[in-house]
Amino acid sequence: MTSETILSIFLGIGLSASVGFRVFLPLFALNMAAFFGKWELNYSWQWIGSLTAVITLGVAMIIETFAYFIPWVDNVLDGFALPLAAIAGTAVMVSAVANLDPLATWSLAIIAGGGTATAIKATSATSRLASTASTGGLANPIVSTIETGTAVVVTIASIFAPMLAIVLVIIILSIIFWIYRKIRPRKTNI
Repeated sequence: MTSETILSIFLGIGLSASVGFRVFLPLFALNMAAFFGKWELNYSWQWIGSLTAVITLGVAMIIETFAYFIPWVDNVLDGFALPLAAIAGTAVMVSAVANLDPLATWSLAIIAGGGTATAIKATSATSRLASTASTGGLANPIVSTIETGTAVVVTIASIFAPMLAIVLVIIILSIIFWIYRKIRPRKTNI
């Protein structure tokens, strides 16, 4: 495996993690990186770097970002965003990975890309639901700000410093695992 392949995998995993927070923000960032020649996409995914994709993904990103700041609307969006995150996480991984055979690329994309995005989106949706239940939605804009900020940081790191991005993803997944262990029901011996 070449260093280009490894960096492309790190890029894909980093963007997939970002997709777990905001579906369209990392897609738009990947689109801009391809559009301006910062990152070369797989041949069949060149359309992501087109002007049409710039406009479409840019508008979708803006709408999604602002919609998450509206309490209760954000919970409805999470219902749609969970399956979209799995698809988008897989898509960014497939589009970013370089120099692997198709079976390895798609396997990696489904497991690492779609799996990472889904795990983060599920945790994000659960935290927003808990925020809605405990504060009536008043704290949801704070949750949305943290999620959007995290998505921006991980996305930028993914494009400009993929090795840093993989470290951030490991930290995020570790925090998610820690939260899961804290809130999951304990088995009691009777």
